[in-house]
Amino acid sequence: MKKFILEMLFITLGAFLAAFAIEGFLVPNQMIDGGIVGVSMMISYLTQINLGLLLFVLNVPFILLALKIYGKMFILQTFYAVSAFSIFVGLVGGKIGIVTHDGLLVAVFGGMILGAGVGLVLRNNGSLDGTEILAITLTKKFPVSVGEIIMFVNIFIYTCAGFVYGWDKAMYSALTYFTASRTIDVVLQGLNEAKSIFVVSDKNLEIGSNIISQLDKSVTYIDAQGGYSHQKKKMLYCVVPRIELTKLKDIVNSIDPEAFIAIENVHEVDGKRIKKY
Repeated sequence: MKKFILEMLFITLGAFLAAFAIEGFLVPNQMIDGGIVGVSMMISYLTQINLGLLLFVLNVPFILLALKIYGKMFILQTFYAVSAFSIFVGLVGGKIGIVTHDGLLVAVFGGMILGAGVGLVLRNNGSLDGTEILAITLTKKFPVSVGEIIMFVNIFIYTCAGFVYGWDKAMYSALTYFTASRTIDVVLQGLNEAKSIFVVSDKNLEIGSNIISQLDKSVTYIDAQGGYSHQKKKMLYCVVPRIELTKLKDIVNSIDPEAFIAIENVHEVDGKRIKKY
């Protein structure tokens, strides 16, 4: 219950941030978001129909479609997120004033606030847009981020926006969403980027003990076999903060200059030995 309440609170905050970005940055400057939200904004601009109402009505079919794919909890929290988003857009629309008319500032700061809001909702088992449901599904099958998939889906929408608002506005809108998609990835994957390291060496036991003593980091030994020599050996694996990567490489090279080191980015880590990240 505590986890559910926290998720609903973060979803509410995310919905408010997204609504603030829409009404404070995008709508006053004739720029759009992507997906169903962008379609709703264009229809509202052309017909003067209430944007909050359009956001809710156009998203309902996607929520119903998701019933066949996702669990009841996701549907419940998505329905709540879309409802809160629609209400916040209706409440703040025309009441918070225009933050800025500078297109670049709208694209950067409006996109960051929008991405933070959408990312909070996604991270807490909800969604604000029907296209996000599609994106979440595809990320389980393809090695691309949620933001990248949504960007590809929105190319057609931004092309339409060029005819509705003008090409300058459409390009600023695309830049806004690019900023938002990057922010979504940061919220979903975490801010504290670490590095994972694989070390292949005949002296891995010594290397590992020095990493433990000098860096106070845990290491894992993995049984491996050389592809050319077919000799069994230990492969070392550990995760360190980016700032300590150079020191770790110095430790490895000082013990075995011929060691093979593979380094990868780690966007989020969890566990008893890595709370300091």
